[in-house]
Amino acid sequence: MIRVLLADDQPLIRSGFRALLELEDDIEVVAEAGDGAAAVELARRHRPDVALVDIQMPVVDGIEATRRIAADPDLTGVHVVILTNYGMDEYVLDALRAGAAGFLVKDVVPEDLLHAVRVAARGDALLAPSITRRLIARYVQEAERPRGPAPAAGLQELTNREREAVALVAQGLSNDEIAERMVISPLTAKTHVNRAMAKLGARDRAQLVVFAYESGLVSPRRTRCPRGGHGTAPRRGRARPSSTLQLQTRPQIGGGLHDQDREPRRLEGLTA
Repeated sequence: MIRVLLADDQPLIRSGFRALLELEDDIEVVAEAGDGAAAVELARRHRPDVALVDIQMPVVDGIEATRRIAADPDLTGVHVVILTNYGMDEYVLDALRAGAAGFLVKDVVPEDLLHAVRVAARGDALLAPSITRRLIARYVQEAERPRGPAPAAGLQELTNREREAVALVAQGLSNDEIAERMVISPLTAKTHVNRAMAKLGARDRAQLVVFAYESGLVSPRRTRCPRGGHGTAPRRGRARPSSTLQLQTRPQIGGGLHDQDREPRRLEGLTA
């Protein structure tokens, strides 16, 4: 049974989510909170598997609540999924750094909400496709600004195969897909990912994604179509641009990463 905590300052949203979740035989809502401070207290009291946390709440906001949950050694089994409104992606990086397992927009369809709860409960990262596209777009914009060399702290602790696994996690691949790309078994792929998380002190796969970008292990690049389209996220009601954001994996000395020789993968979402 997956135990869920709902944290949102709007009772109507909480009741709607509860009604949907409790229709499922394998999901139980154990508590509701109307502010971030109450969410942290209820997480400590009930130890849910998943906490669905609104990013904007009174007393303590969703990011700080996430940070407090992630910092509590007794709550390592609580996976926080941030609920956000469209256009709130400026908070994505802060929440991922704070320890969130992923994001969902509040207008998510019921099937995707249920899937998200199950994905988060098993410890995998989850980002809604629209959030993912804009997250990568933000990295592209930052990459185009002049700056010093990217920090490599932690990279030297990883083996070449662990670096490769982390880079593939950052591309949104599951363990099975990583195994296929690396020509290893899914169990070995999971071992590489888990060892990398342990060495880097990452709470979950979402934090591996942040590390992969901030360390320079994976870097975004903008590609343009012959007509001059721009690789930016589509707005509602408008057609998707004819170009896409692609990922360029930094090669490592001594082998390991070879994605620079392959056609880059289009990143539409991250459900590892």
